[in-house]
Amino acid sequence: MNERENILGRIREALSVPAPVPGAHDHPSAHPASEAEAAKHIGEWLPSVGPSLEDRIELFRSNSADLKTDFRLVNSREEALAQVKEIAASEGWKKVASHADPMLEGIDAALGLPVLKTDGGYNVCDMEQCDAGISACDALVAQTGSVLVTSRSAGGRALSVLPPHHVVIARRDQLVPDLPAAFALLKQKYAGNYPSLISFITGPSRTGDIERILVLGAHGPKKVTVVCY
Repeated sequence: MNERENILGRIREALSVPAPVPGAHDHPSAHPASEAEAAKHIGEWLPSVGPSLEDRIELFRSNSADLKTDFRLVNSREEALAQVKEIAASEGWKKVASHADPMLEGIDAALGLPVLKTDGGYNVCDMEQCDAGISACDALVAQTGSVLVTSRSAGGRALSVLPPHHVVIARRDQLVPDLPAAFALLKQKYAGNYPSLISFITGPSRTGDIERILVLGAHGPKKVTVVCY
């Protein structure tokens, strides 16, 4: 049997199983009575998270390794800046993009490089010439290894997408256990005035469309580094 016949055979097999009518699933979580009930059932499919901060850190570290995210845990903001400076030197950065945020205070001086700020108007072509985009975030999600960013917390829409290396500076207290906690944080922080962009960044951009070969950087940054203090 050649590959074409194999694919068609699997399609025929799938079509032989009737699909459920939309909205008619029997699972109790299909129509949860409340947000709390919905969050409870989400846990049936997603990995469990331990109760302590150390549990969250270790799960985020493990997920980061699987996702090919470079996760660096340090003890102070000064050490975080030193880590970014070390990365810049090792990769030979010439220019970076960043934004105004208390989390990023001192990064410009630490790097000593030209910095494109995204808080005002800027030229997209200039952004494309940057070696890295350095941003803050709203949260780190231990359960999935994701970085939660919005257009307000991460310097707009392009900063985390256009440069080939996205570097995130975060604090330990921004580690939330799971996705329900992340959405609850968004609701508490932005309810009534949500940002124009909310995104969960789960590792570098990737695709496996061509012969199921994983390629990083196909639709966004090839590298993602999270420095947490």
